[in-house]
Amino acid sequence: MAPVNRPSGHPSPRSRTSPALRIASLALVSLLAVAACTGTGGSSTLPPIPSTTPESSKGPGATEPAPTVDISDCPTSQPPELPAGETRTVTLDTELGAIVIKIEGALSPIAAGNFVALAECGWYDNVVFHRLVPGFVIQGGDGQYGRVPNVDPMQVGTGGPPYTIKDEPVTAQYGRATVAMARTSAPDSVGSQFFIVLDDAAREALAAYNTYQIIGTVTEGMDVVDQIAAMPNSGPETGNQALDPVPMETVTVSNP
Repeated sequence: MAPVNRPSGHPSPRSRTSPALRIASLALVSLLAVAACTGTGGSSTLPPIPSTTPESSKGPGATEPAPTVDISDCPTSQPPELPAGETRTVTLDTELGAIVIKIEGALSPIAAGNFVALAECGWYDNVVFHRLVPGFVIQGGDGQYGRVPNVDPMQVGTGGPPYTIKDEPVTAQYGRATVAMARTSAPDSVGSQFFIVLDDAAREALAAYNTYQIIGTVTEGMDVVDQIAAMPNSGPETGNQALDPVPMETVTVSNP
């Protein structure tokens, strides 16, 4: 079921989740946690959660894609925190329009600082949204295997930067337009992958795990997010992989 377009940045109230939907959502989160993998960099894959796959488990013939942007200035270890009193505006430009995110240090200083640092260095440029779960989340950020024109369909969703960051407590509620980092069930497994929540009805399933560091909120462009979510995907049995993934063509950071 494709999500319904709503005004950007305004999560709409929903009625109480039915038991059937609640069970299905919890099962989907579990599947996502297993399906989303992180590569050498331990990046998060989410659906909404990124997972980590050891290098040895990627199978024979795994290759490193050639980068199409200069990411030589990107971090190689956990970047500085974004202080609790600071915010940044991160704009994801896509062929369908712009998605504008308000990043708040007060939500998760470590994760927010990590996302901003990766956005500033070009890590997310040309990187696709590789997983689409209608009514739940869209996920992207695998700059290792998900950068056009060298997207590796066999490995996208398993990659990330050459480091992971420390876990932090989740102090806000998940809901439509929430932006959070994907991770595996392993401690300190967040890398670069992130997800955007499509519906308030996803709150209960995500909160049951309550481990995905929230970093901000989409303030403009949820209509674009909904369009991406409605595009063809491979279905839940195969991880809801995007069949025609939309890239973030350029990602820019401004203060605030």
